[in-house]
Amino acid sequence: MKKRLALCILAACSAPALADVNYSLSITEPQHHLGDVSVEFPKSAQSHIDVKLPAWRTGRYEILNLANGVRYFEAKDDAGKALKWEKINHSTWRVHLNEPTEVNIDYQVYANELGKRARHIDDSHAFVDASGFFMFSESFRQETVTVNLNVPKQWRSVSGMDNHKNKHSFKAADYDVLVDSPIETGINKLHKFEVEGRKYELVIWGEGNYDEQLMLTDLKKLVTTGNVIWDSYPYERYVFMVHATSGAGGATEHLNSTIIQRPRDRFGSREDYLGFISTAAHEFIHTWNVKAYRPKGLAPYDYTNMNYSNLLWISEGSTSYFEDHLLVRSGIETTDEFFKLLGKTINRHLQTPGREVQSASETSFDKWINQGGDHARNYSTNIYLEGSLLSMLLDIKLLESTKAKVNYRQVHNALYNEHKLPAGFTEQDVLNILKELTGEDYATWWHDNVSTPASIDFDALLNKVGLKLERPAKAKSLASIDASAKNTGELLTLTHVRRGGAAWRAGLTTDDKIVAVNKHHVGKDLKASLEVFKAGDKVTIDYIRRDALESTTLVLSEDFDMPKKVVPNKAANLTQRALFKAWMGVEHPLNAAAD
Repeated sequence: MKKRLALCILAACSAPALADVNYSLSITEPQHHLGDVSVEFPKSAQSHIDVKLPAWRTGRYEILNLANGVRYFEAKDDAGKALKWEKINHSTWRVHLNEPTEVNIDYQVYANELGKRARHIDDSHAFVDASGFFMFSESFRQETVTVNLNVPKQWRSVSGMDNHKNKHSFKAADYDVLVDSPIETGINKLHKFEVEGRKYELVIWGEGNYDEQLMLTDLKKLVTTGNVIWDSYPYERYVFMVHATSGAGGATEHLNSTIIQRPRDRFGSREDYLGFISTAAHEFIHTWNVKAYRPKGLAPYDYTNMNYSNLLWISEGSTSYFEDHLLVRSGIETTDEFFKLLGKTINRHLQTPGREVQSASETSFDKWINQGGDHARNYSTNIYLEGSLLSMLLDIKLLESTKAKVNYRQVHNALYNEHKLPAGFTEQDVLNILKELTGEDYATWWHDNVSTPASIDFDALLNKVGLKLERPAKAKSLASIDASAKNTGELLTLTHVRRGGAAWRAGLTTDDKIVAVNKHHVGKDLKASLEVFKAGDKVTIDYIRRDALESTTLVLSEDFDMPKKVVPNKAANLTQRALFKAWMGVEHPLNAAAD
């Protein structure tokens, strides 16, 4: 462990300003994913101070136990004398003070969790989210902070924070800004551009099949669309960070930046590229929805405990919903591409039995403990899927009932203007905005669709905007057991058994190994083994459970080889077409075809 003085020399630290908290990160063994951290806290006259590492990071509502990478913790006073300390819980170190003194903390961090987007160090870069690296004290949380990096000479450092004294030094107003302003440092590609007086940067770490010029072209279009929803921008500078990597995927929003991770070979095809640019749109929207306004319970953030809210479906689901609005209006995504993506979202919803059990409000509150797997799919849903569809349901209702004078975008603009941080908004705040905009009370709608599991009539809903959900004419009927399986060698193992379906009613469950159907061995593909049957046939299933051969009978259900799709309704009238334009901001396909 390097001494603090040595670290400061390496990182070009300066004497601390009054009340500043100064952080230094020295990366001397990147190949081993190790970083040495030094923290200088201002003078304190307390009997002790508690220093903490967050237990989660913003944008991921899950306890991550980030303190598990900390080793070699030391505490010293301003004269370099060791201070007594003790660890009082999983992520808090209590440092005892005998007299008023500055407190200097040193420790080592193991950073090899790229997919969590909290901390990663290797010989080509470091991704530094403060929640994974930098301890804080509630006593000094509001003080100005500086960060100094000691990194290999050829590395470049980029952050949404302003540079402080050199290209590897940054400054933030307080810890909350620091924790929401990650740093990408390493060997990377950097593009700077300006749109409508605001500055942007695109920094890419890793090689991949991406087209940098296409990314830049579309990002320039995307960042002009903020006024589609809000009447002002909450930033003057914004950074898009991209990891083209392997073994990690996803993205996280931050105060004036985002980190997007994708497999390095998942940029090239149109479908993959849409996945990237949709993610960029999602995180861009979060700059308002979450980073400028967010639900009560998450404002201010409690970094060491779960932050509960019934409104995460608005924070995440509405953000997902607005992605396509920005992409379609900017011309990045075609209406046909939007219809395809919307069809996938609706089909996922319809194939999730948990939608009948858990409401959007409940799934929001339970986001911190939601588990994955078969049980979750059968008995719960998620804030992204349900929130997106509820947002569409509310948007079209608003448009229809007000003759297109009010839309859901206006609700979010009101949240932005009336409930900016630091205060968080409540359910009643949203209901008040709806009443102010429409003159109607939405309490009953809220109860029926948010507080209890929503039952959406997609045929009726899509018809209002001149669309319909239909099965392709060439789709073929298939026999099904309402379960999915994966090949685990000689046998197929059930991975999902849909609640209430044929396999469920017959007593089959996940991890059962299917041996035969009507005494004929099942090969590598369950669907292929069922091709000789039709819906309504009664069959015998032989399977292995707890290493014993079992048997059951079931009646095959009907499935199709092609899902339902969202398509334009060729019979759409002028009113429906007009509502479509008010909804999506572009002409209905029938009008566009006539031009």
